[in-house]
Amino acid sequence: MILTIDIGNTNIKTAVFDGELMLGYWRISTDRNMSSDECGILLVNLFNHNGLNVNDVNGIMISSVVPTVNFTIEHMCKNYFGCEPVMVAPGIKTGINIKYDNPRELGSDRIANAVAAYELYGGPCIYIDFGTATTFGAVSAKGEFLGGAICPGLKLTSEFLVEKTAKLPKFELQKPEHVIGKNTITNLQSGIINGHVGMVRHLIEKMKQEIGAPSAKVIATGGLALLIAEDTGTIDVLDGLLTLKGLRLIYEKNREEAIV
Repeated sequence: MILTIDIGNTNIKTAVFDGELMLGYWRISTDRNMSSDECGILLVNLFNHNGLNVNDVNGIMISSVVPTVNFTIEHMCKNYFGCEPVMVAPGIKTGINIKYDNPRELGSDRIANAVAAYELYGGPCIYIDFGTATTFGAVSAKGEFLGGAICPGLKLTSEFLVEKTAKLPKFELQKPEHVIGKNTITNLQSGIINGHVGMVRHLIEKMKQEIGAPSAKVIATGGLALLIAEDTGTIDVLDGLLTLKGLRLIYEKNREEAIV
């Protein structure tokens, strides 16, 4: 079995695979103060809850955008799974050609998304990851990562707006019934959510023009994708496990080096 771990700013997403079959998937809060033992015991309990045995894990692939957590997670993997984890980092085999000014700057989660989008859905394609940040990536028909865009995510935008204003209240991120809100809460919900829909639609349209692929498939992932996808009219596939699937694919490409 292969354990994949995606360390994000808000959540740590993890899934265990037997070949292409996903046996379990969990999402836990990213706690920068969590010890390796706390994280290990939590994952062991989640494995047990799903009737899985941590001793059956023979490989671990990690992507991370939170470097301060990496040391903790790496030690947890060694102590509780008996595996030396492999990080998505420069030099690892991905099967895609990264056409970035400096490929080392590209986040490992974005690499995993690009690999999964291209291998599972074909190219040219565009992926959108609705996380703490909303990130876009474009992949050519030849499997080249061409670049993309990074925008503030829905939750980040809403929290920042409330934090930096004196009178606006906290509100739940849910789509209001009408675009024209009748109170402060629905005004906020409409502006944040419908504004994000418009942003996504515009960026996808411009990306398709720039890569000369009006029919490029658009794949969305991330915790808030469902809130946005339907109204954009531009998203073809919703795949909430795109990043973790990409990590599994990268592990397979590096299997000989990854096996300890």
